[in-house]
Amino acid sequence: MILHAIFFYLFAGVCVASAVMVIAARNPVHSVLFLILAFVNAAGLFVLMGAEFLAMILIVVYVGAVAVLFLFVVMMLDVDFVELRQGFLNYLPIGAVVGAALLAELLIVVGAWAIGPGVAKAITAPIPAAGEVSNTQALGLVLYTRYVYFFEAAGVILLVAMIGAIVLTLHHKPDVKRQNIAAQLARRRSTAIEVVKVKSGQGLP
Repeated sequence: MILHAIFFYLFAGVCVASAVMVIAARNPVHSVLFLILAFVNAAGLFVLMGAEFLAMILIVVYVGAVAVLFLFVVMMLDVDFVELRQGFLNYLPIGAVVGAALLAELLIVVGAWAIGPGVAKAITAPIPAAGEVSNTQALGLVLYTRYVYFFEAAGVILLVAMIGAIVLTLHHKPDVKRQNIAAQLARRRSTAIEVVKVKSGQGLP
C-alpha cells in the first residue's frame, strides 16, 4: 500500500504541475509537450485504479494523435506571438474578473465538498467482479448497453461539430476553377454552343 501511495502522489503531483505549465508556458510548443506529460501521468493514475484499457486509450488516442497533431500544427504555423500579445493589457481587467469568479467558485465547491455515505450504493449498473470479466469487457457492457443512447448522442454531436468546423474553414478561391454540377445540368443548347460564321480566308478574331 505504501508503494501505491508513493506512485499515486508522484503521478498526481506531476500531472497537476504539467497542467499548470500548459497555461503558464510562454512557448506554445512547450505547452503541448507539457500537455503530453500530463496525459502520460493521467494514464499512470488509470493504471493504479485498475483501468488499464482507459490508460491505453489515453496514450494511443490523445498522446499519439491529438497532442502530436497540436504539436505539428503549432510548429508548422508561422504565428507572430509578439503581435498576439500586443492587446494583452487591454483584456487584462476582464480576464482578472473572470479568473476571480472561477477561483471563488472553486473555493466554494472545495469548502462545501463532503463524501456522501450513500454514494457507493447509488451506482445503478452493477459492476462485475474482477475475476469474471476483463476491464475492457466490463466497460463495453456498461457503455454499449445501458448508456448506448448517450454514446450515440455524443457521436452525433461530435459529427455536427466536425462538419461545422469544415464549413467554417472551407474558403473558395475565386481564381480556381471547380466543377459545378448544377450549372452543368442546367445548360441548354443556346448556352452550350455558339455558331460563328467565318468568311473564307479569315480566322476568328
